[in-house]
Amino acid sequence: MPHSTPSKFRVKLAGDFHYPDGSLRYPDIGLNIFDGAQHIEVSRFAEHRNVMTADQISNANGIIVLAARVTKETLRSPENLLAFGRFGVGYDSVDVPACTEADVVLYITPGAVNRSVAEATVCWMMALTHHVRAKDRLLREGRWDERTRYMGCELRDRTLGIVGFGRIGQTVVELLRGFGMKPPMAFDPYAKPEVAAALGVKLVSLDELVAQADFVSVHCLLSDETRNLIGARQLGLMKKSACLLNTARGGIIDEDALFDALKNRRIAGAAIDCFVGEPITKPHRFGELDNVLLAPHSICWTEELFRDIGRMCCQGMVDLSLGKKPVGAVNPEVFDKPSFQEKWRRLAREFL
Repeated sequence: MPHSTPSKFRVKLAGDFHYPDGSLRYPDIGLNIFDGAQHIEVSRFAEHRNVMTADQISNANGIIVLAARVTKETLRSPENLLAFGRFGVGYDSVDVPACTEADVVLYITPGAVNRSVAEATVCWMMALTHHVRAKDRLLREGRWDERTRYMGCELRDRTLGIVGFGRIGQTVVELLRGFGMKPPMAFDPYAKPEVAAALGVKLVSLDELVAQADFVSVHCLLSDETRNLIGARQLGLMKKSACLLNTARGGIIDEDALFDALKNRRIAGAAIDCFVGEPITKPHRFGELDNVLLAPHSICWTEELFRDIGRMCCQGMVDLSLGKKPVGAVNPEVFDKPSFQEKWRRLAREFL
């Protein structure tokens, strides 16, 4: 009796990785990882939806997600789905308990974003202190003689305060060595004191950090614990000469309070990459202000970033297809569920 042809492990890319004509938006998202995996079939969603729907996941074993939200409704029929690979390190857009309940593992790409986000942070620190945006506008508008109004300052002798002292924050500290800054400080209830000490970082309370730092740089996850972590009271403690940077998530900083502080010059400036209510498809009110730098949640986007994240995401799918746990599981407890193990075994019998 002839053997039946094995099925493929079906990996799907969310719709926002491609233009409407089907071509990739990004030069390299690590898809070459699949070249040697003949048992894996890669395809894409026909369209991007801000909230992923149940019909989109119906015939996928693994889905690589960029910006779409994943909800309980998304997971209405998860019988054949093993995993979501979140393209990045934040996962507030994914309902993690719903994934666990549906026997679906969610994994992220720890480490792949560190260098790029850290470089973007340093870039913005220098752009703010040297008034890059204002000086560019002066020349474009023929206002040469007004340059004396925009004296900048160096990073030398300034203090960096990091909110969320994970790998990204640690990389920022490492990149800033050599600029002659004062010893940095960090607020993170979960930080390891030995790691901070090795990097010369002082762990302090949030109030102490915002009151003493010349730069307050946010690098924590968005959660119930960190939502509106920096509000009117914390902004009121900051130096008038200080700047606030957010390359993490919208919602960690109270946007109403920040807008008011910037508009009334109670802090010197801000650089904001992340916003409440993304995507922002109309001019944002922060654009009215001349002491803020803005980016559409992409200030850290580089070819290297997408390549490295993509490789980790794709490798995670290969690992799952071979019966291995992927790196970066957010809900590792799902691997201990008998129902997940049975689904994993059942699907493995189909494509191996």
